Amino acid sequence: MASDVVLELKGIEAGYGKAALVLRGLSVEVPRGTVVCLVGPNGAGKSTVLKVASGLLKPRAGSIVLNGKDMTGSGPQTLLRAGLSHVLQGHSVFPEMTVEENVMLGGYTSADRAALSERAGFVKEVFPVVAERWGAAAGLLSGGQQKQVEFARALMVSPDVVLLDEPSMGLDPKRTTTVFEQVARMRDAGVAVLLVEQNARRALEMADIGCVLDLGTVFATGPARELLADPKLSDLYLGGRPAA
Repeated sequence: MASDVVLELKGIEAGYGKAALVLRGLSVEVPRGTVVCLVGPNGAGKSTVLKVASGLLKPRAGSIVLNGKDMTGSGPQTLLRAGLSHVLQGHSVFPEMTVEENVMLGGYTSADRAALSERAGFVKEVFPVVAERWGAAAGLLSGGQQKQVEFARALMVSPDVVLLDEPSMGLDPKRTTTVFEQVARMRDAGVAVLLVEQNARRALEMADIGCVLDLGTVFATGPARELLADPKLSDLYLGGRPAA
Protein backbone atom coordinates (compact mmCIF):
# COMPACT_ATOMS: atom_id res chain seq x y z
CA MET A 1 0.00 0.00 0.00
CA ALA A 2 1.28 3.45 -0.92
CA SER A 3 2.57 5.46 2.02
CA ASP A 4 0.19 8.36 1.30
CA VAL A 5 -2.90 6.14 1.71
CA VAL A 6 -4.41 6.42 5.18
CA LEU A 7 -7.32 3.99 4.66
CA GLU A 8 -7.56 1.07 2.27
CA LEU A 9 -10.47 -1.30 1.78
CA LYS A 10 -9.41 -4.20 -0.37
CA GLY A 11 -11.55 -6.93 -1.89
CA ILE A 12 -14.39 -6.33 0.57
CA GLU A 13 -17.35 -8.68 0.56
CA ALA A 14 -20.06 -7.83 3.07
CA GLY A 15 -23.77 -8.20 3.71
CA TYR A 16 -26.38 -8.35 6.45
CA GLY A 17 -27.28 -11.60 8.13
CA LYS A 18 -27.89 -14.42 5.68
CA ALA A 19 -28.98 -12.09 2.90
CA ALA A 20 -27.08 -11.81 -0.37
CA LEU A 21 -23.87 -9.82 -0.45
CA VAL A 22 -24.18 -6.05 -0.66
CA LEU A 23 -20.48 -5.45 -1.38
CA ARG A 24 -18.83 -7.75 -3.89
CA GLY A 25 -15.06 -7.43 -4.00
CA LEU A 26 -15.03 -3.68 -3.45
CA SER A 27 -11.70 -1.86 -3.16
CA VAL A 28 -11.27 1.81 -2.21
CA GLU A 29 -8.23 3.89 -1.21
CA VAL A 30 -8.37 7.16 0.75
CA PRO A 31 -5.14 9.20 0.45
CA ARG A 32 -4.11 11.55 3.24
CA GLY A 33 -5.57 15.04 3.12
CA THR A 34 -8.13 14.28 0.41
CA VAL A 35 -11.89 13.97 0.10
CA VAL A 36 -12.98 10.74 -1.56
CA CYS A 37 -16.66 10.73 -2.51
CA LEU A 38 -18.71 7.56 -3.03
CA VAL A 39 -21.66 8.05 -5.37
CA GLY A 40 -24.08 5.71 -7.05
CA PRO A 41 -27.72 4.64 -7.16
CA ASN A 42 -29.73 3.59 -4.13
CA GLY A 43 -28.75 0.08 -3.10
CA ALA A 44 -25.26 0.34 -4.55
CA GLY A 45 -23.73 -0.22 -1.10
CA LYS A 46 -22.40 3.25 -0.27
CA SER A 47 -23.41 3.39 3.40
CA THR A 48 -22.43 -0.25 3.83
CA VAL A 49 -18.88 0.71 2.82
CA LEU A 50 -18.75 3.16 5.74
CA LYS A 51 -20.17 0.62 8.18
CA VAL A 52 -17.49 -1.89 7.18
CA ALA A 53 -14.74 0.73 7.37
CA SER A 54 -15.77 1.83 10.88
CA GLY A 55 -16.20 -1.67 12.29
CA LEU A 56 -19.99 -1.55 12.58
CA LEU A 57 -20.25 -4.41 10.07
CA LYS A 58 -17.62 -7.13 9.81
CA PRO A 59 -16.71 -8.10 6.24
CA ARG A 60 -17.08 -11.68 5.08
CA ALA A 61 -13.91 -11.32 3.02
CA GLY A 62 -11.28 -8.71 2.24
CA SER A 63 -9.13 -6.44 4.41
CA ILE A 64 -9.26 -3.05 6.13
CA VAL A 65 -5.93 -1.28 6.49
CA LEU A 66 -5.58 1.93 8.52
CA ASN A 67 -2.27 3.77 8.60
CA GLY A 68 -0.54 0.69 7.23
CA LYS A 69 -1.94 -1.65 9.89
CA ASP A 70 -4.40 -4.44 9.15
CA MET A 71 -7.50 -3.68 11.23
CA THR A 72 -9.82 -6.26 9.67
CA GLY A 73 -12.34 -7.48 12.24
CA SER A 74 -11.69 -4.63 14.68
CA GLY A 75 -14.65 -2.98 16.40
CA PRO A 76 -15.63 0.71 16.30
CA GLN A 77 -13.83 1.68 19.53
CA THR A 78 -10.57 0.09 18.38
CA LEU A 79 -10.77 1.87 15.04
CA LEU A 80 -11.63 5.15 16.76
CA ARG A 81 -8.52 4.90 18.92
CA ALA A 82 -6.50 4.01 15.82
CA GLY A 83 -7.48 7.23 14.05
CA LEU A 84 -10.88 6.76 12.35
CA SER A 85 -14.06 8.73 13.17
CA HIS A 86 -17.53 8.09 11.76
CA VAL A 87 -20.25 10.75 11.54
CA LEU A 88 -23.49 8.87 11.04
CA GLN A 89 -26.43 9.78 8.83
CA GLY A 90 -28.91 12.26 10.29
CA HIS A 91 -28.44 14.49 13.32
CA SER A 92 -26.79 13.16 16.46
CA VAL A 93 -26.32 16.19 18.71
CA PHE A 94 -27.77 16.17 22.21
CA PRO A 95 -30.15 19.15 21.96
CA GLU A 96 -30.38 19.97 25.68
CA MET A 97 -26.59 20.01 26.05
CA THR A 98 -24.43 22.96 25.05
CA VAL A 99 -22.28 22.99 21.95
CA GLU A 100 -19.25 22.75 24.23
CA GLU A 101 -20.61 19.66 25.99
CA ASN A 102 -21.46 18.00 22.66
CA VAL A 103 -18.03 18.68 21.21
CA MET A 104 -16.10 17.62 24.29
CA LEU A 105 -17.89 14.26 24.27
CA GLY A 106 -15.78 13.48 21.22
CA GLY A 107 -12.68 13.36 23.41
CA TYR A 108 -14.02 10.85 25.92
CA THR A 109 -11.25 8.36 25.08
CA SER A 110 -8.59 10.79 26.34
CA ALA A 111 -7.81 11.65 29.97
CA ASP A 112 -5.32 14.37 28.98
CA ARG A 113 -7.17 17.60 29.83
CA ALA A 114 -4.46 19.82 28.39
CA ALA A 115 -4.54 17.96 25.08
CA LEU A 116 -8.34 18.13 24.98
CA SER A 117 -8.28 21.87 25.64
CA GLU A 118 -5.78 22.34 22.82
CA ARG A 119 -7.88 20.21 20.51
CA ALA A 120 -11.00 22.20 21.39
CA GLY A 121 -9.18 25.35 20.36
CA PHE A 122 -8.29 23.68 17.06
CA VAL A 123 -11.85 22.65 16.20
CA LYS A 124 -13.13 26.12 17.05
CA GLU A 125 -10.66 27.53 14.53
CA VAL A 126 -11.75 25.03 11.87
CA PHE A 127 -15.47 25.63 12.52
CA PRO A 128 -16.03 29.28 13.55
CA VAL A 129 -19.74 28.77 14.22
CA VAL A 130 -18.80 26.25 16.91
CA ALA A 131 -16.73 28.91 18.65
CA GLU A 132 -19.50 31.49 18.27
CA ARG A 133 -22.18 29.23 19.76
CA TRP A 134 -19.92 27.42 22.27
CA GLY A 135 -22.17 28.08 25.26
CA ALA A 136 -25.52 27.74 23.47
CA ALA A 137 -27.82 24.72 23.65
CA ALA A 138 -27.14 22.62 20.57
CA GLY A 139 -30.86 22.22 19.92
CA LEU A 140 -31.13 25.95 19.19
CA LEU A 141 -28.76 25.69 16.20
CA SER A 142 -29.87 25.25 12.60
CA GLY A 143 -29.46 21.88 10.91
CA GLY A 144 -26.33 23.00 9.12
CA GLN A 145 -24.83 24.38 12.32
CA GLN A 146 -25.61 21.15 14.18
CA LYS A 147 -23.79 19.22 11.47
CA GLN A 148 -20.72 21.39 12.09
CA VAL A 149 -20.93 20.50 15.79
CA GLU A 150 -20.91 16.82 14.79
CA PHE A 151 -17.86 17.42 12.58
CA ALA A 152 -16.08 19.20 15.43
CA ARG A 153 -16.89 16.36 17.83
CA ALA A 154 -15.46 13.86 15.33
CA LEU A 155 -12.19 15.81 15.17
CA MET A 156 -11.67 15.84 18.94
CA VAL A 157 -9.83 12.50 18.76
CA SER A 158 -7.35 13.90 16.18
CA PRO A 159 -8.44 11.38 13.53
CA ASP A 160 -6.50 10.67 10.37
CA VAL A 161 -9.70 9.92 8.45
CA VAL A 162 -13.35 10.85 8.97
CA LEU A 163 -16.26 8.93 7.45
CA LEU A 164 -19.29 11.09 6.58
CA ASP A 165 -22.64 9.51 5.72
CA GLU A 166 -25.04 11.83 3.87
CA PRO A 167 -24.02 15.05 5.68
CA SER A 168 -26.43 17.19 3.63
CA MET A 169 -29.49 15.04 4.34
CA GLY A 170 -32.52 17.19 5.16
CA LEU A 171 -30.74 20.49 4.55
CA ASP A 172 -31.79 23.23 2.16
CA PRO A 173 -29.41 24.27 -0.65
CA LYS A 174 -27.86 27.14 1.31
CA ARG A 175 -27.07 25.00 4.35
CA THR A 176 -25.90 22.17 2.07
CA THR A 177 -23.36 24.56 0.56
CA THR A 178 -22.18 25.49 4.07
CA VAL A 179 -21.77 21.84 5.05
CA PHE A 180 -19.69 21.07 1.96
CA GLU A 181 -17.54 24.12 2.71
CA GLN A 182 -16.90 22.67 6.17
CA VAL A 183 -15.96 19.29 4.70
CA ALA A 184 -13.37 21.12 2.62
CA ARG A 185 -12.12 22.83 5.79
CA MET A 186 -11.53 19.41 7.37
CA ARG A 187 -9.50 18.37 4.35
CA ASP A 188 -7.54 21.61 4.48
CA ALA A 189 -6.78 20.84 8.14
CA GLY A 190 -5.05 17.64 6.98
CA VAL A 191 -7.83 15.14 7.65
CA ALA A 192 -8.77 12.56 5.01
CA VAL A 193 -12.52 12.26 4.36
CA LEU A 194 -14.50 9.35 2.94
CA LEU A 195 -17.87 10.79 2.00
CA VAL A 196 -21.19 9.21 0.99
CA GLU A 197 -23.59 11.70 -0.52
CA GLN A 198 -26.82 11.50 -2.53
CA ASN A 199 -26.22 15.02 -3.86
CA ALA A 200 -23.60 13.46 -6.12
CA ARG A 201 -22.91 16.34 -8.47
CA ARG A 202 -22.46 18.91 -5.70
CA ALA A 203 -20.27 16.55 -3.67
CA LEU A 204 -18.03 15.73 -6.62
CA GLU A 205 -17.53 19.43 -7.30
CA MET A 206 -15.91 19.66 -3.86
CA ALA A 207 -14.19 16.25 -3.69
CA ASP A 208 -10.73 15.31 -4.92
CA ILE A 209 -11.48 11.72 -5.93
CA GLY A 210 -14.75 10.12 -6.94
CA CYS A 211 -15.76 6.46 -6.78
CA VAL A 212 -18.90 5.40 -8.62
CA LEU A 213 -20.46 2.32 -7.02
CA ASP A 214 -22.88 -0.03 -8.73
CA LEU A 215 -24.07 -3.46 -7.59
CA GLY A 216 -21.66 -3.52 -4.67
CA THR A 217 -18.43 -2.80 -6.50
CA VAL A 218 -16.53 0.19 -7.90
CA PHE A 219 -17.74 0.87 -11.43
CA ALA A 220 -15.40 3.82 -12.02
CA THR A 221 -12.91 5.87 -10.02
CA GLY A 222 -10.67 8.85 -10.72
CA PRO A 223 -10.32 12.61 -10.20
CA ALA A 224 -13.73 13.94 -9.25
CA ARG A 225 -13.73 16.63 -11.92
CA GLU A 226 -13.05 14.05 -14.63
CA LEU A 227 -15.98 11.94 -13.50
CA LEU A 228 -18.20 15.01 -13.59
CA ALA A 229 -17.10 15.74 -17.14
CA ASP A 230 -17.77 12.19 -18.39
CA PRO A 231 -21.12 12.36 -20.22
CA LYS A 232 -21.82 8.61 -19.86
CA LEU A 233 -21.28 8.65 -16.10
CA SER A 234 -23.26 11.85 -15.80
CA ASP A 235 -26.26 10.39 -17.58
CA LEU A 236 -26.15 7.08 -15.71
CA TYR A 237 -25.28 8.14 -12.17
CA LEU A 238 -25.42 11.91 -11.72
CA GLY A 239 -28.89 12.71 -12.99
CA GLY A 240 -27.78 13.91 -16.41
CA ARG A 241 -25.72 16.90 -17.44
CA PRO A 242 -26.67 20.27 -15.98
CA ALA A 243 -28.35 22.77 -18.27
CA ALA A 244 -25.99 25.19 -20.02
